[in-house]
Amino acid sequence: MHALFDAFGLDWRLLVINLINFGLLSGVLWYFLYHPLTSMLETRREKIAEGVSKADEADHRLQQLEDSRSEMLAQAGRESDEVLVKARAAAGEKQRELIAQGEATAKAVLADALSQATEMKREAIEKSKQEVAKLIVLGIERTALEKRHI
Repeated sequence: MHALFDAFGLDWRLLVINLINFGLLSGVLWYFLYHPLTSMLETRREKIAEGVSKADEADHRLQQLEDSRSEMLAQAGRESDEVLVKARAAAGEKQRELIAQGEATAKAVLADALSQATEMKREAIEKSKQEVAKLIVLGIERTALEKRHI
């Protein structure tokens, strides 16, 4: 075996020392770099999953608002039909007055429902954007701090 090392010009003591150094370096890098980095990535993954979950919840709430708006519109339509039936029973000017009032009410309800739905969607999107921005900044800060420590 000694002849084999001599044939290749290797010193077995240096080989053992280099193996020990490599093992120590691998252990230190794993402990101080790999392990914290994987922990940070897992934390970020959880926060992103939470953000996606909140976005899904916001979409669900938006769908509920849309359903509610449809129901309100249907109810407003039924109410305007009732007003229309009553207005037809009344004489000319009273009839026109009640129809105009029913239509104005339906438009106001529709405008209000659309306004609420749009505002809630905008707020949900803004919150999602802020959360993603915070996560990105946090990731960049941690990466920069880790690069400084290396």
